[in-house]
Amino acid sequence: MTRLVAQGQYDAQCVGDIMTRPPHTLDVGASVMDAATAMREGDFGDVVILEEGKLCGILTDRDIVVRVLATGDDPSSVRVGDVCSRILTTVFETDGIGDAVRLIRAKALRRLPVLDDDGKLVGIVSLGDLALARDPKSALGDISAAPPNV
Repeated sequence: MTRLVAQGQYDAQCVGDIMTRPPHTLDVGASVMDAATAMREGDFGDVVILEEGKLCGILTDRDIVVRVLATGDDPSSVRVGDVCSRILTTVFETDGIGDAVRLIRAKALRRLPVLDDDGKLVGIVSLGDLALARDPKSALGDISAAPPNV
C-alpha cells in the first residue's frame, strides 16, 4: 500500500511498492556471457536465476568478475547455474520495508528476491531501492537515483 504524503510524494509501506518488477531473469543453462551482455544492455547489476521456472539463485556483476573472470574461465562456456549464489534470503511483496532493511543489515545483503503470497518470484528489491524509499537525500539514495555512467 502506497500513501500520498504530500503533493507528488509517496510514502512506500511495503516491499512491493519499491521493488523492481519484473526482475531480470535467466535460465540456469544460460552462459555467463549471456548474463553479462544482458546486464550491460539493460544497465543492471544482477540477474535472478531460474530452474524450471522457479527461483534457484542470483548472479551479480561482482560474481562474474570474482567467480569467472578472475579464475581465468571462459564466460561463454560457464553456465550461470554453476556460479550463481544459491543460498537465498527472500521477502514477500507484502512485507514491510523495515523488515527488508533488517534482513539486509543482519545478513549483509545487497539484494532480496521478492515473492508473492504463492511463493512466485515477482520482483527484486535492492539496497539502493531501500535507500531511496527510506532516505532519498542520503548518499546512497543520491547514488541510486543518479543516471548510469556511460
